[in-house]
Amino acid sequence: MEVEVDENELKNFGAELLTDGRFGLRIRGWEIEAVKQSILKSLDLHQWEEKLQTSHLPEMIFGNSCLSLKHVASGTKIHFNAFDALKGWKLEALPPVEVPAAAKWKSRSKPFQQVILDYDYTFTTPYSGSEIVETEKARENISDVRCSLNWEDCKEKIDMVALSEKEPILYYNEVVLYEDELADNGISLLTVKVRVMPSGWFLLLRFWLRVDGVLMRLRDTRIHCIFADCSFPIILREICWREATFNSLAAKGYPMDAAAYIDPGTISQRLPTIMHETQKLIFKGNLITICCFTG
Repeated sequence: MEVEVDENELKNFGAELLTDGRFGLRIRGWEIEAVKQSILKSLDLHQWEEKLQTSHLPEMIFGNSCLSLKHVASGTKIHFNAFDALKGWKLEALPPVEVPAAAKWKSRSKPFQQVILDYDYTFTTPYSGSEIVETEKARENISDVRCSLNWEDCKEKIDMVALSEKEPILYYNEVVLYEDELADNGISLLTVKVRVMPSGWFLLLRFWLRVDGVLMRLRDTRIHCIFADCSFPIILREICWREATFNSLAAKGYPMDAAAYIDPGTISQRLPTIMHETQKLIFKGNLITICCFTG
């Protein structure tokens, strides 16, 4: 999906393109930027294996790609990258999906060695984004002070109906963070996409897993920022996890054929909800409320 907007039209909405070779938009106190790079090379992969303490990584990792949204007044940046997502995968350490053929899938690189499938080869991650907050102490390079955003549980929900209303799209981008095709037996895919409108920005981080004939898993993080006031935006985050086995869907009359489940967006409502929560980012004055602690 390519979105072309005239710079004069952007100016009419109080927006402007980023400069210095950056691909993104500046609007209502936010800088929104996407970086797309090729997959990691072998040397980088080796370094990632050492840092993550694993010898198993997805087939395609776009390790230098990212999407970031920076609230300039507060110095707060919400960003999305593959390394932090894989840290979440490693920490959660789900048991491997039980599939008899899975060991054969993963032995393709070492066909004469026995493969012990003792890790989550689907690379499922609980990742919902990364945060950086530049406080005064951080600017003074005090390394033992860490800050995080103050997300509070709330009953408000993202208004998906309002988001579906026709509105000019000032900027759109989608970034693939990592992908594994499970040796042509399914898909494991982590992507993040954002679109910016005159009224605000909307982001979807999606982990999509399909193990053909066995399991489907969908983990979505949606974040919606409303430009209610340049210094006091409204930001909601919804995290929803869904999953189902092919057998359970077949029992409800749905097809077993994996070809029927190519697009997660069209079948998400068929998958039972495992977890759902909504949070609101708390602002104080014209700054995002942050929590700092020493480590």
